Amino acid sequence: MWEIKFVSLVMQHIIGVARNQMVFTSLEQNIPDDNPVRFLDAFVENIDLGALGFELQTLKTEGRPSYSTKIFLKIYLYGYLNGLRSSRKLEKECTRNMELQWLLYGLIPNYHSISDFRKDNPSGLKKLFKVFVSFLKDADLIGGEIIAIDGTKSRAHNSKKANFNQKKIEKHLAYIEEKSQEYLDQLAENDVQENSEKINNIQQKIERLKTNRIRYELLEEKLKVSGEPQISTTDEDSRALLVQGQVVEVSYNIQAAVDEKHKLVVATHTINRNDRNALAAIAMEAKENLGVETFTALVDKGYHNGREITQCKAENIRTIVAYPTLVQTNENGTTKGYLVANFIYDKESDTYQCPQSQTLKTTGSWHKKSRDGGGYLFKKYRSSACKECAVKTLCTSRSGGREIDRSEFAEAVEENNQRYRENGQLYRKRQEINEHIFGTIKRQWGYNHTNLTGLDKVNGEHSLIMLVYNIKRAMNILGVPELIAKLKSWKSPYKRKVLFLLKLAYFKAIMSKQNYWQKLAA
Repeated sequence: MWEIKFVSLVMQHIIGVARNQMVFTSLEQNIPDDNPVRFLDAFVENIDLGALGFELQTLKTEGRPSYSTKIFLKIYLYGYLNGLRSSRKLEKECTRNMELQWLLYGLIPNYHSISDFRKDNPSGLKKLFKVFVSFLKDADLIGGEIIAIDGTKSRAHNSKKANFNQKKIEKHLAYIEEKSQEYLDQLAENDVQENSEKINNIQQKIERLKTNRIRYELLEEKLKVSGEPQISTTDEDSRALLVQGQVVEVSYNIQAAVDEKHKLVVATHTINRNDRNALAAIAMEAKENLGVETFTALVDKGYHNGREITQCKAENIRTIVAYPTLVQTNENGTTKGYLVANFIYDKESDTYQCPQSQTLKTTGSWHKKSRDGGGYLFKKYRSSACKECAVKTLCTSRSGGREIDRSEFAEAVEENNQRYRENGQLYRKRQEINEHIFGTIKRQWGYNHTNLTGLDKVNGEHSLIMLVYNIKRAMNILGVPELIAKLKSWKSPYKRKVLFLLKLAYFKAIMSKQNYWQKLAA
């Protein structure tokens, strides 16, 4: 009776496989055809990593054999695709993750070797991103006509306390001077009272302040030599950048150019300054990666810079950069109706016409104005009619009359501003093209900071992140089997030509190693 009840209770639940039951299977059977790891494997196996500048592990006659470079690349592509960046966590996944076991042929590299690969191959990772963009272009997943450009901040491995500018250093030195004098006064007072224990304590504090003073003085000297406005001590390439509103973080600035067709990233690099001087570099990188003659770049007003827009024009890149709204000021007594925008420039005569139909002329002399650590040339335009103008007080408070400065970049800026006014609907697409990419990477994946130090290494990691983003998006668009089919039919100078022979040599090496140990055991 009891036995019947027990069986009845057991059969109410699904029964698993007994733990001591032997099962004959293979890793291949557990990975379906549409599993993303199949594309990662095909991609790495089909790329000539040596041609991209990766540090290849060579075969040695002595010592333990090394792991192949492609093994580490597969680990990191899989890791970043699944939100894993820690080399220790990746090592652990190699032992328990069936997908990684299939991808790596059951190999389990140690965390130190995994970590070294990412640090030692930033250049290779950047080139690998560009190669994948080329593949996406050939697979007809990139239009190459409308490109949205933007940037986002990634926190550096450097705290705010370890970032200094001249003002901050002077503040620390002033504090040290004040405390030193305070301790010296206490020392003089205790000398009279002959309190030896307290005297020793004060002397230790004075010595510590002397050490700190030397450290800050060395920092000050290093800051002056560098010519930079600030310096970081943990990660020397990181900078305190404005993140949002008045919030400042020690960080890096990730630049990204995103194609309109499928929202795929076509160019990316990381800088340690703000967006103002960043437009031309990322736009030209996008043009190079796409191999096109021209495209239209949609960019927000943080990038509005005459020099950068002029450089894009010279490279045949059509920019639509939003321009900052002019704020009316009474600095020179100018009212709204007499702002520079209301003065009409004539290119043929190189003159301006004011709202009162008077002509402002130039002597043709170029003047130089310094800004943002550089400078630009400009010409001055004036009119003698200003002296007797009835509305002069509405136009300017200058006794000599109204004066207009026209920079050497004014023509390109005016053309850009005109395109912005005429293409409002097109410009509004900018946010929907590129904003969600940064949201996905930073909020959904959690890649809002970097654990690497140095601009070159950080560039490598961020290129890897953008590469993985493109891979994931491409798989969602086409599906894994079709993407693999396109990869196999892809013709590229970076594609491995002797894939079969290399695989054969790889398995021969494994068999040779096994035979060696068998003979040794015998």
